[in-house]
Amino acid sequence: MRTWIFGVAVLLVGALAAGLWAFEPWTKFTSSTVDEALPVASAAADAPSSESASAADIDPEKTDEPGKKKPKATPEPTPEPTPEPVPEVITLASGEFENAEYATSGTAKVIRLADGTRFVRLEGFSTSDGPDVYVGLSDSPSGGAWGSYDDIRYVQLGGLKATDGNQNYEIPADVDLGGFRSVVIWCDRFDVAFGTAPVSL
Repeated sequence: MRTWIFGVAVLLVGALAAGLWAFEPWTKFTSSTVDEALPVASAAADAPSSESASAADIDPEKTDEPGKKKPKATPEPTPEPTPEPVPEVITLASGEFENAEYATSGTAKVIRLADGTRFVRLEGFSTSDGPDVYVGLSDSPSGGAWGSYDDIRYVQLGGLKATDGNQNYEIPADVDLGGFRSVVIWCDRFDVAFGTAPVSL
C-alpha cells in the first residue's frame, strides 16, 4: 500500500514539475524594461591621405637652381558640389500592435540606416512575460489566427529582450523583406503569438 502511495506521489510531483517548466506561471506576474536608443550606422571609412605635392605645385619663389625655369603654379581645382545628405534612419513600414494571446501594445517599425543595415524597432512596447518568446517577421497578416504566423514564411530575429520599453532587433542582410506583412511577438514553446503589428513590405 505504501509503495503504491509513494509511486502516485512521485508521478504527481513529476507532473507538477513538468507543468511548471512548460508554463512558467510566475511569468504572469513578472516584467522587465529596456530603453534602447535608435541604432546608429557604422562610421564611414577614413578618407585616403593626400598625395605628396608634385613638382608643379612647388612655390616658384623657392626654386633657386641657377638656369632652371621656374614651374608655374597649378590653379586651384574647382570644388565638386556637395551631395545631398543621406537620412540617418528611413522608416520602411510601421504599425500598431494588436492583442493576440496577451494584451500587447506599442509601435513596430521596420527601419533602414544610412549604411543599409535594417532593424525591427519596438517603441512604447508592452506585452506579457513568458517562456521562449521571440520577435519575428511573418508573411501572415496581423490580427489572424494566433498559431498561424510561422506556417509559411517566418524569420526569427532574436529573443524578446524585455516585456516593456524601446528595443532594436537587427534583420539579417540576406533576408528579402518583400512580402512580409507583420511583426510578431512569438512564443516558440507553444507556437502562439502574444501580439502582432501590421507592416507592409
